[in-house]
Amino acid sequence: MQLCNSSSVARSMLFGTGQLRIESSRMGAIMSEPAVITLPSLAIARPQAGEYSPYYDRYISLVQGEDILNTLDQQRRETMTLLCGRDEEDGNFRYAPGKWSAKEVLGHVCDTERVFAYRALRISRGDATPLEGFEQDDYVRNGPFAQRPLADLVEDFIAVRRATLSLLRNLEEAAWLRRGIANKNEVGVRGLAYIIAGHELHHRRILEERYFAASR
Repeated sequence: MQLCNSSSVARSMLFGTGQLRIESSRMGAIMSEPAVITLPSLAIARPQAGEYSPYYDRYISLVQGEDILNTLDQQRRETMTLLCGRDEEDGNFRYAPGKWSAKEVLGHVCDTERVFAYRALRISRGDATPLEGFEQDDYVRNGPFAQRPLADLVEDFIAVRRATLSLLRNLEEAAWLRRGIANKNEVGVRGLAYIIAGHELHHRRILEERYFAASR
């Protein structure tokens, strides 16, 4: 799947109050940036039972294969492609009353990835402190997503994903196997990496099927 290049973005990606065009240099840098550095050759096996709460199997089961670092990087490209050409009307669309807008869904994905990557950092460093959960609806309600241009949220997603990859690709093998407590459940670093990938994929599919398909 190829990303939009800077010229196609300049023609089609409109944000702001209806028709405000994003600077071509800004979007060109976002959409054509190279893959995230060189990924290590360390093979990261899929998490086993006990490395995550059964609740999260709904996300982990969506992730194919065992190359989680490459999967996370490829997801970044695929989500950028999905969002290329979307405007503010798309970003503000809700497929039903009371549902999050597309911008709020993307903001939720970013917030959740930050939280889970932070958990992975703490646990990978051997921190045994139990970590609290978070209320996703409060995060969206108190977030600035509705007021921010969709282009800003796309940039935020890219920055968050690159930070996640930077953290994970520098972990030693032993760190991947460490476990801790988060939201009163045992979870491992491998489990968190796969949850991040599966959670993003889950919401990307919702954006494709319930938001962008219905808003046209």
